[in-house]
Amino acid sequence: MRGAGIDTSGMVFDREGRRTGLTFTEIKSPEECSIMMYRENVADLHLSPSEVSEDYIRQSKILLVSGTALAMSPSREAVLKAVSLARRNDVKVVFELDYRPYTWKSEEETSVYYQLVAERSHVVIGTRDEFDLLEGGRGGRNEDTTRRLFRHDPELIVIKHGVDGSYAYAKSGEVFRGEAYRTKVLKTFGAGDSYASAFLYALLTGKEIGTALKYASASAAIVVSRHSSSEAMPTVDEIENLIAQHA
Repeated sequence: MRGAGIDTSGMVFDREGRRTGLTFTEIKSPEECSIMMYRENVADLHLSPSEVSEDYIRQSKILLVSGTALAMSPSREAVLKAVSLARRNDVKVVFELDYRPYTWKSEEETSVYYQLVAERSHVVIGTRDEFDLLEGGRGGRNEDTTRRLFRHDPELIVIKHGVDGSYAYAKSGEVFRGEAYRTKVLKTFGAGDSYASAFLYALLTGKEIGTALKYASASAAIVVSRHSSSEAMPTVDEIENLIAQHA
């Protein structure tokens, strides 16, 4: 991680024998690809509130929260503390819904904690299905979702619709649409992480929201056309080249 330029000074280590998650992936065809994840007693879900540093959060530009971290205690409470500390120190909170059903006890439980964090976040990113889960229903409309969340703290809401592209809604009333880039799909997993990372990279480097959607869609298109997930993540040059090809 240090070799990739990641600051590891805030990293804590589990000393009680818990596990690092393990994932197996299978790709038979774009329609037949699956993931098997071993997540029992994993270390990341045992992050405790006492291990969350206000000093570390204070010096950050954003706090990125994954919905997976809300699935169990004490990680759940650690996230809630981190969100409170970020807001106290004027650090933007980004909530990536990242719903993985095998980590939750019920959809009702998921909805409760998703709503709690989404209402206190500045940016919320997820698929249409994930926002339906947040709202405790099915077949929701973007307009209704954004109207409800904009009553609270979110300033920007990004809703993904797969091959139909994605939409970014600003609290000011602006709406941006990002087209999905056509590609030879090898598998479907990894797209969500690549989308969110490229979108946030673009925003943090001063790009407009519409441009950030292009970065996100291009990154997702590249990842689904390659094997693996983390190793398939594109460089900035690769993203910008794909965007230029479709200009």
